[in-house]
Amino acid sequence: MHEPAGKITINVWLNRWPMWQQLVDPIRKQAAEFNRRHPQYRAVVEAVNVGAFPREVARAARAGTAPHIAAYQYTYLQEAQDVRDPDGRPLFTSVTKAVAGREEILGEPVVLDDIVANMRAYYTFDGDLSSMPRNTSTVLLYSNIDALRAAGIAEPPSTWAEVEAACAALAGRDGARRAGITWPNFGWLFQQSVAQQGGLLADHENGRSGRSEKVDFMSPEMLAYVTWWRDLHRAGHYLYTGKQSDWWGCMEAFAKGDAAMLVSSSVETGPIVRAARKAGFRVQVSRMPYNERAGYAGNLIAGESLWLRDGLDEPTRDGALALMQFLNNPRNATSIYDHGRTFVPTTEASIDLLTSEGWFDQNPHYRPAIDQLRTSPDSPATRGAVFGNFLPIQSAGMQAMHDVLVDGEDLAARFSRANAQAQQLLDGYAQHVESATANDGQGPQKMPQSEAERIRLGA
Repeated sequence: MHEPAGKITINVWLNRWPMWQQLVDPIRKQAAEFNRRHPQYRAVVEAVNVGAFPREVARAARAGTAPHIAAYQYTYLQEAQDVRDPDGRPLFTSVTKAVAGREEILGEPVVLDDIVANMRAYYTFDGDLSSMPRNTSTVLLYSNIDALRAAGIAEPPSTWAEVEAACAALAGRDGARRAGITWPNFGWLFQQSVAQQGGLLADHENGRSGRSEKVDFMSPEMLAYVTWWRDLHRAGHYLYTGKQSDWWGCMEAFAKGDAAMLVSSSVETGPIVRAARKAGFRVQVSRMPYNERAGYAGNLIAGESLWLRDGLDEPTRDGALALMQFLNNPRNATSIYDHGRTFVPTTEASIDLLTSEGWFDQNPHYRPAIDQLRTSPDSPATRGAVFGNFLPIQSAGMQAMHDVLVDGEDLAARFSRANAQAQQLLDGYAQHVESATANDGQGPQKMPQSEAERIRLGA
């Protein structure tokens, strides 16, 4: 492509989601505005299929044509750290190091210190912010508050014990209702529930103090969660659609009244509330229920973050950094609501702006996600696990839970086998990284076969 005279190009690669094409549009518009503000630059936004993203970045890195900014999903944190340039050096540098203490870059205020603490901690390694969060989500409880109050329950449950009590109160009150609660069999919910109890999914502090070498599907926190889940199902209180990653099926069951409560992603707050209104009932959105016996250790996030390529000349580096700040300035960060779904704003200033404008007063169901993340303590548990082969590893746990729920397999024995399978996958990734082909992006990690899971990787 012909380069306009005097322009410095900044190539930005974002994820292209099969059902969320509109997620890229606001950033393209913001990039165009950045170009108008900084006529010496030409920011170009490209969308790359989410399932092929790490592989395509690795290929471009080998060819010396990697993008200046790349938006990796949270499940690919290890891959982002492991990808190398043609000389074998890490492809990306930390945003903290590149900013180097500056308060503004090309006139754009630096927003690193204003990022919501829970989000900033998730992408922080060795004290440095490795990448800048852009789209962020968490897990919430959605309650048919009309059904709950008809059963004598004033407020949505906040603990596992309260969920059990609510389900018992709901049972038998409506002949059409199949269960009290539902949620998808998806790896992110396992991770959330383990983290809420302060548990870890991998050694070396969840891969935060060193590369993960052991996966743990047999921790007390994991076994407590899956046992509670199984027992709810046995009692007829939990509705399982019979499919893994069935976000849509669970949402449909909730909208139809087959379940009075739904655990799902904060991304779906808008669609869930609209579906309930159409069905004629009110939804109350609240925090994800936790194990009261363990106490509450906090929740973790999902989403994607912007990684900065290392080794750029100063004008290109500063242009890329300025663009990152511009995309996350208070007004631009609020554009996450423009496409009808609800990622959490990345900075405190953007949340304050929406608050001052009365946006949350008019849309109170969007506030619980922010409150949940703001009140989540920082720990290796709530920072989340980091390891390669993340998707097939989490799928091993999902298949184990499916077999427990559908086939009645022994829980401990089945999760022990899943743990062994997950360890093989982690070991395979480690061997791949150590091999001569570590930078080919073709490691053992593969996209799940389920279309729903391919769509919902970022939750």
